[in-house]
Amino acid sequence: MQINPLRNDLVKFLKNHGLKKKFNKQKSLFENNPQHPSLNTELLEPKSLKLYSFRINIKYRAVFIIVEGNAEIIDINKLLLKNGRQEIKTT
Repeated sequence: MQINPLRNDLVKFLKNHGLKKKFNKQKSLFENNPQHPSLNTELLEPKSLKLYSFRINIKYRAVFIIVEGNAEIIDINKLLLKNGRQEIKTT
């Protein structure tokens, strides 16, 4: 599955947070195998929204939807732990 080109604000976010190189590595893994273990790809709650995420690093995840068979990243945000579970904080 391919990842559509990122919006300009997401590119800027990656650059400002020093995540560009790590994102590109994870993007390559995702495009070769969306279920690669280091990505921790998951369907987010509520599942009816069909929002997914994959790990960029231990702090950040890319949130995406599937559009015409490709991944469209709609947000990049910081992970929070709440009650021992990962939750996503929008930036």
